[in-house]
Amino acid sequence: MEIERKFLVSAEQLPFCPEDYPCRHIEQGYLCTNPVVRIRRDNENYFLTYKSKGLMVRKEYNLPLTKEAYEHLIPKTDGRLITKKRYVIPLENGLNLELDFFEGELAPLVLAEIEFPDEDTALSYEPPSWLGRDVTQSSEYHNSTLSQT
Repeated sequence: MEIERKFLVSAEQLPFCPEDYPCRHIEQGYLCTNPVVRIRRDNENYFLTYKSKGLMVRKEYNLPLTKEAYEHLIPKTDGRLITKKRYVIPLENGLNLELDFFEGELAPLVLAEIEFPDEDTALSYEPPSWLGRDVTQSSEYHNSTLSQT
């Protein structure tokens, strides 16, 4: 189960330098958007992911792929291939913020996601003001939607 909130971020508003934190290079494409079936390269790891319907709470299943299987599936994706840099910033209470800087056609979009252990924690979380607008309830900012050209 994935329980997360998503926020629009202005890179100029960040109270820290993202480059001071670990960075992952992510490339992903969508074989299907309803339900979501995604392929992803995360640095040198490859996955096929299924996500159920939903906004803040969704079922998610990740299956490992080989590099060859991933490359075989890339031409079968619909829409654009999304590329982004993801910085992982630790927050209080054991939470992490995943800060995505989109590249290519989606630049200069910056989105932040925080994954929570349960719905109550997610709903009661008070985000810092620099996170910007909460877009958790908007499917417009799902990567599957952003992949559509």
